[in-house]
Amino acid sequence: MTEEKRATMVKSFNRSEALRFYNAELVELDIDFISIKVPKMNIMMRTAGMFNGAMIASLVDASSGYAAVSHYPEDCYVVTVELKVNYLRPALGDALISKSYVVKGGNKISVIRTEIYTLHEETLVENHVATSLVTMMKIK
Repeated sequence: MTEEKRATMVKSFNRSEALRFYNAELVELDIDFISIKVPKMNIMMRTAGMFNGAMIASLVDASSGYAAVSHYPEDCYVVTVELKVNYLRPALGDALISKSYVVKGGNKISVIRTEIYTLHEETLVENHVATSLVTMMKIK
């Protein structure tokens, strides 16, 4: 990834009001891969103390979109065509971490696999809580 492309993506990440609202942190960025960390906030939690599924789906969507954009050498914009999330276990922890990988990047359509983990800050243990497959379409 060129430094210009990286800078463009980081600026976009920092401009995102949703990611700012979630206090999201860009952990890692490379061609065909991105990782994002979101700390626990009360608004994201179910009353039983786990992350809400809607928060997980939102992180999947954002992370998958940035992974798709990372695939293309030029600056571009993508939209979600399809998003499927399998919730594997209750999302208990101090933060969510997404890890998104481009499975297939085409001229217009990309398929992204995003894995969601909870992080326990004290032990640094990550638990795999959701897996997803997302289709993104490049529109610009």
